[in-house]
Amino acid sequence: MFIPVYQPKSNLIPIAVMKNDFGIEGMIVNGFFLYKDRQTKDLLTGPTSIQEYIGFEGMIMTDSGAFQGLKRPLYLSNKKIVKFQDAIGADIISPLDLISPPNDNFETASKKLASTNKRIKQALQLTENSILAGVQQGGRFMELRGKSIEALMEMQVEYIAIGSLVPFFNKKHKLDFVIKVLQQARQIAGPDIPFHVYGAGDPLEMPFIAQLGTDIFDSSSYGHYALDGWYMTPFGAIRKEQKTEFEYINCQCTYCQEAEGLSIFDQAPALAGHNLHTIIAVMEQIRHHQEQDTMTELLESIIKIHEAWFPDSLLPSTWNDFDGN
Repeated sequence: MFIPVYQPKSNLIPIAVMKNDFGIEGMIVNGFFLYKDRQTKDLLTGPTSIQEYIGFEGMIMTDSGAFQGLKRPLYLSNKKIVKFQDAIGADIISPLDLISPPNDNFETASKKLASTNKRIKQALQLTENSILAGVQQGGRFMELRGKSIEALMEMQVEYIAIGSLVPFFNKKHKLDFVIKVLQQARQIAGPDIPFHVYGAGDPLEMPFIAQLGTDIFDSSSYGHYALDGWYMTPFGAIRKEQKTEFEYINCQCTYCQEAEGLSIFDQAPALAGHNLHTIIAVMEQIRHHQEQDTMTELLESIIKIHEAWFPDSLLPSTWNDFDGN
């Protein structure tokens, strides 16, 4: 399942279009932004639920602001943001975990993990109406990643979100660390608990991450890519100058059909619509191949085209090394 990040006041794709044209079943909204806006906070802590506020009856997950906390002080407690998310009617909520980027050393990542686990324990006691996402942290250290999953299972969380993973594979699509983390996590947690990789929203990478046991993906990539002029395809995002690849795709989505060829690259809302269409199409493809037990064939076909288009990519070599072992 793909749950797009939705910004109520600044989204490139309106909520009505997401519901009616895309059939979105769930979304993730930043609870921190809702909390920090006094007028919105007062509205949501009153008689208005988050579903009514957004105009969406599907599954709604909220984020705590942990990503924003990586860049600046939030002046916000875990207790307050958890209680707020739980009170406004979100289906799945997030603790205020401490993110460990790749440059954190072992000691720093270890301290952040310990604090994150304390906050998850506290959040579980505070949560009355929602499902709390137990967030894995641990940075670049497999020992800490493993301890994190073990702690989450001991806490009996019902939903696991893999945190701080995207920075490890967004350069040249290098998947070796992703493979190790998800394999280890599934081995410890077992096959049944839902796995959600925070921020995973590149349609090229999603089938590979799904093959490693991921159930839920979320991202604002469809919009961010569009604003930066990237056109998503199942084989990798391309720029306007990659005309040959663009013509090969021959996308039949409404946005591509209404635009005049390459002009879609200059229309951010239309490009965002195409990108979201591509992500959803890839998710449907994943479901189909999982049901038919033909995921291996799907991944091989993706690698073949991706490798021809992006000869410097590390995805084929890292995946084939894993597949060979």
